[in-house]
Amino acid sequence: MAKTKTVSKAELVNEVAENTGLSKKAVKETMDSLLETMTENIAKGNKVTLTGFGTFEVRNRKARTGVKPGTTEKINIPASQYPAFKAGKSLKDTVSGKKSSGSGRRASGGSRGRSSGASAAGRAKR
Repeated sequence: MAKTKTVSKAELVNEVAENTGLSKKAVKETMDSLLETMTENIAKGNKVTLTGFGTFEVRNRKARTGVKPGTTEKINIPASQYPAFKAGKSLKDTVSGKKSSGSGRRASGGSRGRSSGASAAGRAKR
């Protein structure tokens, strides 16, 4: 298997800007806001679900007894919380090769056929 590449946040910003036609600055500001909002919600104990992609949440680790390396002394490890991610079906299918990876991309920042002036309330009545 070929060596995997680590994609940086800056590279993601560039790719999203290219795919959507938005400026890099607008994409970076949006991504920063998204990540900050997700982080705040996860820190409060809320689950953040991106349908098809996955769920971010806080999980609890129980207190336990461990062994200190070198001395074999038993130590108490306190309970703790940690961030966790569970992949959604669409992400799993794409990674496993069951689904094409580019299927969800749109070249335009379009509104899926709605007029740009349609309000959320107007869409909810439909």
